[in-house]
Amino acid sequence: MSHSENKSLILGIMAGAAGISLVLVWYHKIRKPGAIVKLPAFLDLHNKFNSVDLQNETRNEQGRQLQILEKLNGLLLSVEELKREVKLLKEAVPKLEELVRDELQGKADVRRISPSHRATKRRRAETAYSATETTSSEEADSEGGYITAHTDTEGESEEEKGLPAASARPEKETELFDLLQRMDSLHCGSDGDKKESFRLLLEREEKYGNHVEFLWRFARAYGDMFEMTTDVEEKKKYVASGKIVAEKAIQLDAMSAESHQWFAIMCGYMSEFDSIQNKIKNGGLFKEHLDKAIELKPQDPFLYHLNGRWCYSVAQLSWIEKKVAATLFGTPPTSTVQEALQNFLKVEEMHPGYSKYNYVYLAKCYKDLGHRSNALKYCDFASSVLSVTNDDKEAQKDLEALLLTLQL
Repeated sequence: MSHSENKSLILGIMAGAAGISLVLVWYHKIRKPGAIVKLPAFLDLHNKFNSVDLQNETRNEQGRQLQILEKLNGLLLSVEELKREVKLLKEAVPKLEELVRDELQGKADVRRISPSHRATKRRRAETAYSATETTSSEEADSEGGYITAHTDTEGESEEEKGLPAASARPEKETELFDLLQRMDSLHCGSDGDKKESFRLLLEREEKYGNHVEFLWRFARAYGDMFEMTTDVEEKKKYVASGKIVAEKAIQLDAMSAESHQWFAIMCGYMSEFDSIQNKIKNGGLFKEHLDKAIELKPQDPFLYHLNGRWCYSVAQLSWIEKKVAATLFGTPPTSTVQEALQNFLKVEEMHPGYSKYNYVYLAKCYKDLGHRSNALKYCDFASSVLSVTNDDKEAQKDLEALLLTLQL
């Protein structure tokens, strides 16, 4: 029903009610108290109503009509109030649009900073940056190709913090990037350098503990400490903490190859102290995360070297270890010396002369497969590599033991 039809209906009801009221007024005016009204014959109803009944009926009817009028009056007042509110709303909408435009324009003007003001903020940022710990000029010139996580506080723009905009700021100028560059450099240095790297990472864990690039390097530093210490209890603590850090890195970014890599390595380290049950369990985790790392970074020879060592270790499992694995996992891990050999050969293909240990494992595989001449050839290659790192020194021990068996 349209608005006009509603209005007509209401006015019609009002007119009808007003007409009834006028009739009642006229009736009261012409009727004298106690008089008897002579009704038409068709309304007489055989003289059923007397004067008292008529008076009572009249009063009741008048009361009903007054109630109707009061309700109609209330309805009209409500309609009028609604009309006023609609009118005010219609008037306010254009003003509201204007206010919104003004507000947005005001915020946009705040964001527009003059060149001189921006230059002042940049100088302030550069001054603050120069006061921080810096690396050597050689490290500062190296890009490294690392991807660092954001260090900005949520909800606060870079300009508000006094930093240059991300698009105008070279990545190597950030403190986190410099830290990561330095950690990579220290990791390749002496034992003292690795200890210094671990100390710096430990100090900055609270600040950068939610950045993947920081965390996997922190796990790597725990691995360095594990390799350098000779105390068994310290080794256990370092590897347990390193595993937790690497796992956190994976949770933050499941597509980080390095995070999977160092989680796998921590699992491998833990197997040195575990029972057969946990050793096999960690071996399964090692393989799972190593495979993921290879999937994400197939060009890294180190990952294939690790995979070769896993294959070789599984191929050397004793009968009792295989039985325990079958009991715990239904299907024990399986691999062969031939699979291990293929991984070590791939490392040589990708990076000839990759490491002393890769040569040693190639010699082990050929020896186990009955290829003595090839085994001796790779023993000679391994002997030509100087023992510099702890890994090299361990490889030298294995090499000497292997040569004894080949000379028999």
